[in-house]
Amino acid sequence: MGRRWAARLSLAAGVAALLVLLVFGGLVSLVLMGVGWAGLALSAAGVWWMLTHTGRIRVLAVLLLVAVPLAVLALYAAAGLLWVVLVSLGLWALAVFAGRAALVEDAPPAMPEHPARRAERPFLIMNPRSGGGKVAKFRLAERARALGAEVVVLDPDRPQDVAELAREAVRRGADLLGVAGGDGTQALVAGVAVAHDLPFVVISAGTRNHFALDLGLDRKNPARCLEALTDGVELRVDLGYLRAGSTEPGEEVVFVNSASFGVYAEVVQSPAYRDDKVRTILEMLPDLLAQESGARLSVRGDGPVLDAPQAVLVSNNPYQRGDSAGLGRRERLDTGELGVLGVHVGSAAEAAELLLRGGQQGRGLTETTAREVVVDADAPVIPVGVDGEALTLATPIRCRLAPGALRVRVPRHRPGVRLGAPPMDWRRVRRLALTMGRAAAGRGPA
Repeated sequence: MGRRWAARLSLAAGVAALLVLLVFGGLVSLVLMGVGWAGLALSAAGVWWMLTHTGRIRVLAVLLLVAVPLAVLALYAAAGLLWVVLVSLGLWALAVFAGRAALVEDAPPAMPEHPARRAERPFLIMNPRSGGGKVAKFRLAERARALGAEVVVLDPDRPQDVAELAREAVRRGADLLGVAGGDGTQALVAGVAVAHDLPFVVISAGTRNHFALDLGLDRKNPARCLEALTDGVELRVDLGYLRAGSTEPGEEVVFVNSASFGVYAEVVQSPAYRDDKVRTILEMLPDLLAQESGARLSVRGDGPVLDAPQAVLVSNNPYQRGDSAGLGRRERLDTGELGVLGVHVGSAAEAAELLLRGGQQGRGLTETTAREVVVDADAPVIPVGVDGEALTLATPIRCRLAPGALRVRVPRHRPGVRLGAPPMDWRRVRRLALTMGRAAAGRGPA
């Protein structure tokens, strides 16, 4: 019933948005709406020119970004239709919001939970710098020790090999491994846990905590993650691996979230990036986007080859459709498939098209899944961002998943994964509203 009424509200708000324009503005308002779309396209082009040029062209692009929206608003005001356009846009936003809410289907089956006995000798590694000092703020080390865990708090002034710390703990008899820290540290210790078939505990003490988010853990209060030590269940999730070079090396790089190639990976490799992110990005992007610097990539998976993408993201399970930039969530972590996102924008027109399409798949953006992905380049080594860490690996780089390899111990009671609304689809909204209406009236589906 709720989805039917949300679909009906969406259609009603969409029709009302058009009627407001026609009734109060006539054909002039439609012309001005066209001007608005043109202004949006010009703004997207301005962003592209700002990112791909330096000097005078970049200055002109910034001026364009400022002048175009002001000019559009001035035209609306001069025609006396500013309020009409704003009301129409508000109704349109309501239509999209309600439509996307109507398209949210029942949540997909949750990842199966398995019973887990309490660990006798848990071993946890904690990074005091992660998340702005969450380890100290939430007294995680003290709480974990009170639950019987051995805890090592890393020394911020002395680099330590966390994987070796975990392996040493296993040699001493640890029967559970865990990390309070960022996703890069989580991945290193998770690889050790898989190698010894031990359960692994994720404590959301990092900055973004993407892995914890998709496990349904509490990111606001990482202390709640410690409940997995006393009242936990087990999830079997996939783990990602990168194998560098054409030979068979003895060790692979582990990732729990994603590996990025191309523009982002090149930028984060710069020594200046951590001190001045914005300036470094603006200085490096023109040559990288024009592919005058950096390696030329090619990506082979289960589908067509991606030739010369500017950026590639290979993720441990795909992100929700329409939200693939690492900003959203993964519905599951046990599908056994890699998510692959490739971006190639070659002109201001393509940048504008990508913006107007709302970041949906089309020219400039490729989104797919694969069992294995090979990233090659015209260079012997390339930078790679692995769970936020900057690495340099030999090409070709093979990305794979180990399905169900990681035994993640999570609290029995946890917030869970909230799924975002899917992309707007007016045909589905209309069909949902009308079909469910007929069914409710006893006439059956269309």
